[in-house]
Amino acid sequence: MRHAVSYPRFLWRAVGVATDGRLPFYAWMTFLTAVMLVGVNAWAHQVVQGMDVTGMTDHVSWGLYIANFTYLVGLAAGAVTMVIPAYVYHDHEMHDVVIVGEILAVAAIVMALVFVNVDLGRPDRFWHILPGVGRFNWPVSMLTWDVIALGGYLLLNLHITGYLIYMRFLGKPPARRWYLPFVVISIVWAVSIHTVTAFLYSGLGGRPFWNTAILAPRFIASAFVTGPAFVVLALQLVRRFTTFHVGDGALRTLVKIMRVSVLLNLFMVLSEVFTEFYSGGSHTASAKYLYFGLHGHDGLVPWIWTAIALNVVAAVLLLVSDTEKHLRWISLACVLTFVGVWIEKGMGLIVPGFIPSTLHEIVEYRPTETEWRITAGVWALGLMIFTVGLKLATSVFTGKMRHQEGA
Repeated sequence: MRHAVSYPRFLWRAVGVATDGRLPFYAWMTFLTAVMLVGVNAWAHQVVQGMDVTGMTDHVSWGLYIANFTYLVGLAAGAVTMVIPAYVYHDHEMHDVVIVGEILAVAAIVMALVFVNVDLGRPDRFWHILPGVGRFNWPVSMLTWDVIALGGYLLLNLHITGYLIYMRFLGKPPARRWYLPFVVISIVWAVSIHTVTAFLYSGLGGRPFWNTAILAPRFIASAFVTGPAFVVLALQLVRRFTTFHVGDGALRTLVKIMRVSVLLNLFMVLSEVFTEFYSGGSHTASAKYLYFGLHGHDGLVPWIWTAIALNVVAAVLLLVSDTEKHLRWISLACVLTFVGVWIEKGMGLIVPGFIPSTLHEIVEYRPTETEWRITAGVWALGLMIFTVGLKLATSVFTGKMRHQEGA
């Protein structure tokens, strides 16, 4: 009963914490709100005018939206790089900051689902993929499996994050039976969400560019790059703007994970390139278009080589920089690899799967201004969710927001 009485008070206090802060907080949230409203306006224009306002066509039916969706699924799965050291290897310094990874997973999955929604064209079509409401086609459809994986992972992280924050608000130790089993399940589930997403692409027999057995491992490797990269940057901001304790041990662990995963990601890309170009054949046309251009069409060539350059420079910086002495270089490497993997795993993977088409026609794709505005708006929404969640968590974990009997 006491918990039931305290919960409304917790929600009320949470609203207050989420809307109160100093000038940098208000400036940041105002900026994100403005960008999000620009995206909402562009999305409304897309709903009214139809998908003709995008750069997508019958030949290239997946573009910037699905590229971001693919990337964000990996970003959400990357949160497991904090969960495993904290709960499996009992890393106490990582245990203190694992809540940051859980909040990131929630924000990333919300963004991924929104990108799917805007890619549908009309929002009323979303009900078709809802369990028990639409025509779910389970277990035949891989899209059905993807919906289950993403929805389940979102619910798991919402429960873990909410429960840990609420128990800390009450000043009571969390009961292991109410969060530890869910943590163990989330570790397996994190791998499954990106594996299922990879199977969604590699199972399409008409798109030979995606028909590779290492697509799922490549997705997991890239997730173990982007997740830690974002968290390393976030932890430094938390350390600077709050009193929440962020130990050097947590940063060292994440950087160690990145040093291995960034090389593994580059190795898998190299393996793909070798297989495509050394074996030859008609199925190498998409890879030729991506890396060198095809029949005078080279729209993605600058994208992919920029991505490779960013990832190589990031790998070098991570290998030669000491976490404690060269944190600025580590931060730069995180930014470079975050952007590099976004290009390589998004535009460099989704779009060339459609070029050339199954009829061997080359129709290039370029995102329109409407698509860029909607994309910026969705990212602004996700960053707002992440900021509010982080502000709430740091306030509770530092004792600024706590339950007081009789208050």
